[in-house]
Amino acid sequence: MQQPQLLHEEKVFKDPVHRYVHVRDKFIWDLINSAEFQRLRRVKQLGTSFFTFHGGEHSRFNHSLGVYELMRRILETFEGRIQLTYEEKLLCLCAALLHDVGHGPFSHSFEKVFKYHHEDWTRAILLGDTQINRILRRFDDSFPKKLAEVINKTYDNKLIVSLISSQLDADRMDYLLRDAYYTGVNYGNFEIERILRVMRPQEDGIVFKFSGMHAVEDYIMSRYQMYWQVYFHPVTRSAEVILCKIFQRAKLLFSQGYPFMQEPVMLLPFLQEKVELADYLALDESIILFYMQLWRREQDPVLKDLCARFLDRNLFKYVEYNPRDFRLLSELKELFQSAGIDPMYYLEVDTTSDLPYDFYRAGEEEERIPIMLQMPSGELVELSQKSEIVQAISGKRRFDYKLYFPLDKVMDLPGDLSRKIRERLGVMEDA
Repeated sequence: MQQPQLLHEEKVFKDPVHRYVHVRDKFIWDLINSAEFQRLRRVKQLGTSFFTFHGGEHSRFNHSLGVYELMRRILETFEGRIQLTYEEKLLCLCAALLHDVGHGPFSHSFEKVFKYHHEDWTRAILLGDTQINRILRRFDDSFPKKLAEVINKTYDNKLIVSLISSQLDADRMDYLLRDAYYTGVNYGNFEIERILRVMRPQEDGIVFKFSGMHAVEDYIMSRYQMYWQVYFHPVTRSAEVILCKIFQRAKLLFSQGYPFMQEPVMLLPFLQEKVELADYLALDESIILFYMQLWRREQDPVLKDLCARFLDRNLFKYVEYNPRDFRLLSELKELFQSAGIDPMYYLEVDTTSDLPYDFYRAGEEEERIPIMLQMPSGELVELSQKSEIVQAISGKRRFDYKLYFPLDKVMDLPGDLSRKIRERLGVMEDA
């Protein structure tokens, strides 16, 4: 059995959320310094949220270190409560550190258009020809595969999986606290110290002492508020809509043989749908922004306009939308078309939804591992059975629909046509 290789001197990162991130293990230190992990410095944690919350510029690197630090502290609290081997502890720490290593630039928008998932790239990085893979294999040739299974939630040790992927895990706890800090909101704050104190390990997952129920409630409500006040903010979504439209337009133009003023060399593998791991790892947000700067000078009016909108924050406006009102959307598409505004790029219904907390329901596709409370008697009880607050929101998925459009283009139309479109949109003249 391998033993820890400790650094000659502990390394620390100053962190605004956890104060310090402590690294004692040389294995972890080497992973942090790998090229693939350092790339995360160039990928924002919150995508386009910086358009809404100007402080939200922190990176996936920033968050990944935070998850690692929380996992390290969790394992410390487990000492004396459960016996974990060095390999099991290392799996936990590496999963925390590397769980987001496959994220790409403006991750969710890019994935939506080019039809891939960051978790697939995470597995490719862990198992492929990378510095990370070579470091992981120093421990054991099977270690990368085990780690990929942990992140993929298929590893046979449910406790290890639950620490990084459950309804209350190190990943979620860090991003709520971190995103709240950087966006300047209070919604995401909860008593992290209390939660760590009442967390208890069991063979098939983690449970929480009943005496800490209110801290868990606080976490659940913080998550709920963060999703609707920050992650699903309509201005952020407007920027995401434009970003997706830019990628869609570039993809269409390329397929039609459009002569770009400068060939988008770094994006060719994605436009040609022949992406190798090295191509993916070479891409970050600075490259996407570089091409936007080039494309705002292109001859194509749609690509040019969309890039200028994104770079200059001239975003689409929005109105509430009833998804059952198919007639309205159809009429608006016809009106936009007649006005010379392509509805494919300038009229978009965006849908968001969230299920703040749920427990396992037989037959459902997505199995949610419930949060269990450990009663003074030792009995385990599902959280919503004891918490009226959590019970009130359990299993209740909330949806939100917005219709996005360029109000400035509508306002520039001839009077009658502009008025007709604005009446159908329900937008006042001075909006």
